[in-house]
Amino acid sequence: MSLVRTARVLTALIVAALALSACGQPEFTYVRDRGGTTYFKVPATFTQLDAYPIELYLSGDHPNSQAALLRAQRVWSTAFDRSADPSVEHLLGSAEPFVYATVHQLTAEQRDTVSLNGLRDFVLPVTEQVRLRYVRQALEANQLPLFNRFEPLSDEVLTLDGGARGVHVRFNYQIGAEVQTFDHTAILDERGATVSVMLIGCRSACFRARAAEFDQIASSFKLLRLPG
Repeated sequence: MSLVRTARVLTALIVAALALSACGQPEFTYVRDRGGTTYFKVPATFTQLDAYPIELYLSGDHPNSQAALLRAQRVWSTAFDRSADPSVEHLLGSAEPFVYATVHQLTAEQRDTVSLNGLRDFVLPVTEQVRLRYVRQALEANQLPLFNRFEPLSDEVLTLDGGARGVHVRFNYQIGAEVQTFDHTAILDERGATVSVMLIGCRSACFRARAAEFDQIASSFKLLRLPG
């Protein structure tokens, strides 16, 4: 075998080996909720976390309460952190991207009252009415508001196949000394029975630098139409 042919064979083997190696390292982690109705993907470099502490923080429920037990039955959630030291605390402040996703089975009362503004405020206070109520409640409790200097960046109403609808909003909050950017997508299914939410957070400088990556994650967040 000539040296040229030998070199070509070795090159082909190296390329094949690299291809096999790449196949063994997935680019994304693909996620579906407990009921299999909501889908999204995140880069495989993100670490998945138990989102239960986030649920307790957002709801204010005691972990041993009946309210927390009932919430766990109708709420699914997960979280992903890009930080080298991943933590659920990064939801509200991190120099690296953080993704929180949740699917809520609505109660009868919630079904009757859910609205586009309710979707905007599903996780954090976004609309003016809810922001003012949040500040008032914090002051009445003799606490300084954690979220300050709200800045709206974009607000899009989503009209989806089959009658599902939702919102996609992006906004800034100053939390402590840092400005945090949040990208929030909330979708009400066609039956008005579930709300699926994705919240992506990162410091504003991080968000500007990695906007394309965040857009890719947010655009992957979809409802799955199951047969039957």
